[in-house]
Amino acid sequence: MIRRKIFRLRLRSRTLVLGERTLVMGVLNVTPDSFSDGGKFFRVEDAVKAALAMERADADILDIGAESTRPGSSGISAEEELERLLPVLAALRGRLKVPISIDTQKARVAEMAIGAGAELLNDISGLRHDPKMAEVAARFGVPIVLMHMRGTPRTMQKGPWAKDVIKDVSRGLRESAAIARRAGVRKSQIIFDPGIGFGKSFAQNYELLAKLPALARLGYPLLLGTSRKGFLGATLARNGRPLPAEERIWGTAATVTASILQGAHIVRAHDVEEMAQVARVTDCLVNPRLRPKNSGD
Repeated sequence: MIRRKIFRLRLRSRTLVLGERTLVMGVLNVTPDSFSDGGKFFRVEDAVKAALAMERADADILDIGAESTRPGSSGISAEEELERLLPVLAALRGRLKVPISIDTQKARVAEMAIGAGAELLNDISGLRHDPKMAEVAARFGVPIVLMHMRGTPRTMQKGPWAKDVIKDVSRGLRESAAIARRAGVRKSQIIFDPGIGFGKSFAQNYELLAKLPALARLGYPLLLGTSRKGFLGATLARNGRPLPAEERIWGTAATVTASILQGAHIVRAHDVEEMAQVARVTDCLVNPRLRPKNSGD
């Protein structure tokens, strides 16, 4: 267990303090084909209902994605992504109190989403798909999550795997940060995500979790997204078959706990209510000031 460094992210509506307690980022996929919940929130009314439910379940941030990045996916155009995304943002404006993050690799989508109320950007390509994403983040002054991924969603799980995953992820994240900084993004507005499940073997995902302090030493806040990932399905397989995504909640809970103990500032989760409880209890190990004051059972 390590002591997390405190960071402050400046959003348009507020400042988010990272490190005093773990922030939970709820996942809302407005897609027909995401790996764990594809099609479930594709209709605007279903997406809005889910977003408000996540807020009630103690999500600190809502991360909305309109393009599936599941293994093997080939992507969609910016136009199609915006057609899915903008009606949801319009319907949530003025109703959702927590800040919205946009999971996109496209600068045009990012810019339009910020205009529609989004306050953070989440780029799984680490600015490699569209370097202009960094210009958008700098121009609007919004925080950006830079994730590490080997290859693309279409190719990332075909290998070859990195010989040293910690060195590979560290190098890739530093390169992404350099792109962002050259474009004018402030260091204080950058978050690192090691990209669990994105171009890593199942064993390497566990290695990243076990050695997360090495990534914390890079000097940026860390976001971890292990929710319902394939390596959990493989670990919890029954009769040789991976456990279905919707049944991986306890495996996810274990990795969320490990992530926090190893230094994660934000955890990204589909099951917000459950992972918010996991985070709250684990935070009591990390920060004694969060422990209940009264005695009891």
